[in-house]
Amino acid sequence: MEQDAEALESQMEDAPLEGERDDGARELESSESLEGPAPSREDVVLEREAEAAEDEGMSVAPGVEIPTAAPVGAEAPASTEDERKWYVVHCYSGYENKVRHNLEQRIETMGMKDRIFDVVVPTEEEIEVREGKRRTVERRVFPGYLLVQMVMSEESWYVVRNTPGVTGFVGMGNEPTPLRPEEVSQIVKRMEAEAPRIKVTFKIGERVRIIDGPFNDFIGTVDAIDMERAKVRVMVSFFGRETPVELDFLQVEKA
Repeated sequence: MEQDAEALESQMEDAPLEGERDDGARELESSESLEGPAPSREDVVLEREAEAAEDEGMSVAPGVEIPTAAPVGAEAPASTEDERKWYVVHCYSGYENKVRHNLEQRIETMGMKDRIFDVVVPTEEEIEVREGKRRTVERRVFPGYLLVQMVMSEESWYVVRNTPGVTGFVGMGNEPTPLRPEEVSQIVKRMEAEAPRIKVTFKIGERVRIIDGPFNDFIGTVDAIDMERAKVRVMVSFFGRETPVELDFLQVEKA
């Protein structure tokens, strides 16, 4: 009996009191009830975005995505530059510069600088020989025409078409036709050529006078003309025989 009493007493000493029972578990249960269930990953991301927005002075409603910058390399919306094209405008021959001046004034006064960008009278430098003298002149590439770079619309068409001296656009029917890029490049290249173009006043079979070189003052007949090399072959009578002589364009003139 005494042994049984001692064993029971030992068990009672080892067992926790009712008020002290599993205090750690109670604290954990209390903590869970206060904090609620663990947040999901999506909630954490939204919360961080909202905090970042608040730091920048913006207020964001829960669940609203914050816009981000467009990625590098993304295509931008089409600009006016993409719509620019060159058109050929017909005008009175000999009045090209006057018509250009009139059109430029209309563009200024009617506020069309954002639709009509450039007006050009294509010209090139040319060397001609008259009475044995060389002179450089500016020659119009397309007499009676202007080039206009513009974005075609009813308003821009009206401004150009109703300019004094303009007689119309070049195109099919009433529809202006823009120049192709390769056509524009060819015209620009011709205008920007460093060497002046030499004006040829003679034709094959015509008589010319040599005005420079060892055959100076000789009279001959044009046998061939090479426009690319700017050379002319003249048949000259030398000691009773016809002799071909190759000369530059500037070494001969019409007899």
